[in-house]
Amino acid sequence: MTHIFHRNPRKPPATALRGEGSFLFDQAGRRYYDGSGGAAVSCLGHGHPEVIEAVVDQMRKLEYAHTSFFTSEPAEQLADLLARRSPAGLGHVYFLSSGSEAVETALKMARQYHVERGEPGRRHNIARMQSYHGNTLGALAIGGHRGRRALYQPLLPDSHHVSPCFARHYRHPGESDEAYGTRLADELEQKILALGPQTVSAFIAETVVGATAGAVCAVPGYFRKIRAVCDRYGVLLILDEVMSGLGRTGAYHAFEREDVVPDLLCLAKGLGGGYQPIAAVMAHDRVVDAIVAGSGAFQHGHTYVGHPVACAAALAVQRIVARDGLVLQSDQLGAYLHAQLRARFAEHPHVGDIRGRGLFQAIELVTRREPDTPFDAALQLHARIKQEALARGLLCYPGGGTIDGERGDHVLLAPPYVTNRAELDAAVELLGVSIDAAIAAMPTVK
Repeated sequence: MTHIFHRNPRKPPATALRGEGSFLFDQAGRRYYDGSGGAAVSCLGHGHPEVIEAVVDQMRKLEYAHTSFFTSEPAEQLADLLARRSPAGLGHVYFLSSGSEAVETALKMARQYHVERGEPGRRHNIARMQSYHGNTLGALAIGGHRGRRALYQPLLPDSHHVSPCFARHYRHPGESDEAYGTRLADELEQKILALGPQTVSAFIAETVVGATAGAVCAVPGYFRKIRAVCDRYGVLLILDEVMSGLGRTGAYHAFEREDVVPDLLCLAKGLGGGYQPIAAVMAHDRVVDAIVAGSGAFQHGHTYVGHPVACAAALAVQRIVARDGLVLQSDQLGAYLHAQLRARFAEHPHVGDIRGRGLFQAIELVTRREPDTPFDAALQLHARIKQEALARGLLCYPGGGTIDGERGDHVLLAPPYVTNRAELDAAVELLGVSIDAAIAAMPTVK
């Protein structure tokens, strides 16, 4: 009997005993390829000796010191590393313990920035439908995924949403990338005007959409148009790269391929690679300068902000990523994985799309093609695929409600940057067998 309140108490999970490279092992000795990096977390895989040694060494020196009294060496060094690897202007870092905390912090930081500049009326935040920004109430409220919001809707503060940049499902017939991006930027502008330009604080978006839609990239030029709208009305641009950042998409920051720089950037999963809980908000100099010149203090904090051991782990992870060229490796292996997915699934009758960037790839499932039609949501195909894959030794990250928060199924892959082609080949084959088994077990599918 377990005394843990598991995510699914009716079906407690197996016990993971150890990890090695791209694999996890349970109490029965079964091996699993970590094809999703947990939730796009384990960028260096498991059991990396250098990171373990960095954690142990820091524990011997200093395990904890509250940031109202002290800073710490690993926190200062990690912030310096992040600033040096980021575009000019993104020069300040605030460390936290989770992606949800990072999003909450960024929203608060944006609000205080405006207040310090004499614009206390800026209180509204805008996000996109089909987005996911975390599970705390503020982050959940700004997220636009109907299925994840539904149970807690009565508790959620007001927020505002515009259309996602999801060309596969929402571009008009015959509409070019340029026209589609312009239409979405115009929609954001109209939302700002409807709320009142002097009342809008920030616009937040995932640079590459992760869990809710499965590795969805914006059309070229979209973020430049969005940046221009935000600048026109003094609205801060927050980019959420909790899943997609720090090498996951084949660039250190996913936004580097969008030709924009955010005012606030949320980072988490790949920052510490799962070796310690850690997240961060990177803030543009102008945001921090306004607060310093105003009240002089950020009105926010958590107990474990800048935790020395977490920062030491993340510092080791980021140094290894830089030293071993793992951002480039993510880009190259990601291209290989995409090609293998296309070779396996391009003609599959129940795969409607194969998409992604770097080691952040996904496939979308359909009951039939031309026209693509999603499976009945009640069938929970994504959950069936997860179980079939788990039984075969593959960990993947399926999701439902891909299209609108209710309809659609996808499977996300986000393997470690230290994986190899042979492991990827095996994972694609296991995924194919798992998908076929899951679909074959549903009597409604012919």
